[in-house]
Amino acid sequence: MHILYVSQYFPPEPGAPAARVSELARAWVEAGQEVTVLTGMPNHPTGMVPSEYQHRVLVSEDFHGVRVVRTWIYPAANRGHLRRSLAYASFAASAALWGQFHVGRPDVVVATSPQFLCAVAGYAIARTRSLPFVFEVRDLWPESIVAVGALPEGHPVVRGLGLVEEYLYRRADRIVVVTDSFGARLRQRGVPANKIEVVKNGVDLERFVPESRDTQLRERLGFAGKFVVSYVGTHGMAHGLDRVLDVAAALRPQDQIRFLFVGEGAERQRLQARAKSESLDNVVFLGALPRDAMSEVYATSDLCLVPLRKTELFRTVLPSKIFEILGMARPVLLSVDGEARALVEASGGGVFVPPEDAPAMTEAILRLARDPAACQDMGERGRAYVKEHFDRKKLAARYLAILEEVAKKGRA
Repeated sequence: MHILYVSQYFPPEPGAPAARVSELARAWVEAGQEVTVLTGMPNHPTGMVPSEYQHRVLVSEDFHGVRVVRTWIYPAANRGHLRRSLAYASFAASAALWGQFHVGRPDVVVATSPQFLCAVAGYAIARTRSLPFVFEVRDLWPESIVAVGALPEGHPVVRGLGLVEEYLYRRADRIVVVTDSFGARLRQRGVPANKIEVVKNGVDLERFVPESRDTQLRERLGFAGKFVVSYVGTHGMAHGLDRVLDVAAALRPQDQIRFLFVGEGAERQRLQARAKSESLDNVVFLGALPRDAMSEVYATSDLCLVPLRKTELFRTVLPSKIFEILGMARPVLLSVDGEARALVEASGGGVFVPPEDAPAMTEAILRLARDPAACQDMGERGRAYVKEHFDRKKLAARYLAILEEVAKKGRA
């Protein structure tokens, strides 16, 4: 079977979308399938295209046996609405009008969202070629846009995206979501239950392996002997990172505690400027790092934060970093209620505090910093839990069975 996977994001770009697509694609190739990923020239999250991809409209390359076809995109940093919108639209148009003619003859098309225009491109390719279309929903757009305050609910863009969303739900041959809550929301909105499959995110247990805390990164940052609290991921409007800086300010007298921020996003520069203006010398920002560096970042950490803002929608999400943190046998301090809380508490791999509750987060960090045995125990239980339930290869095998069924019906 030949699978075409359409995704705006792919390594060397960091982040959850690129990780999910690349790891699933590799697993399917290892299972004997032919996989082509149609993606853009790498530029996320900085908006800078590497020199080897500049001024090119098409690049074909091999990624661990996966054929990767890169098509032109308007590069944009992960901040500002207009330029990011142009990036989204340019990739969708380029993939549908140019890239699809360089991917061979697939048996099934999978397109991942957000962003929605990527899914529109995947649907256009599938219908142009009379192929079955699988719509992968990793986030509930446009609800998430409203939830973080990027646009009001009645904005024309939000209404327009809502119409696109409903159209894709009706037209997709199968819809794959990443949380049970997403599936329930779609069923409530009238999507037939037999059209919905849940394939959650997971962790590559061969990449994310527990390591010593005495890393070169810890030494380079001057964190020897310190209790390191890290946040790894997008520094965006959804993540409530101002509350983490509030906690850092409250814990500044505790000289043994350090805060490490790794990642990029629309809010990073402002957050970094705030930390500097408040002389938060217990906080370090590293910016975006390659995915290959993530295991060292987690190993350096004594406690990993997973926060989101307090909104009803975020009760339905499962931040993918949870699985990597647990895979590295590090405890999670979770500030996301709902499905994510249920998972972390079931794993025994972390503790929950209410979203955006800085005093509760402060108290939890102090308690865990004083109890390294509890941290180690949570880490071990978390690793065992994801090994049993969220091994990416096992999830990929289940996803592959779904695609084989869809492709078989398509051929019939």
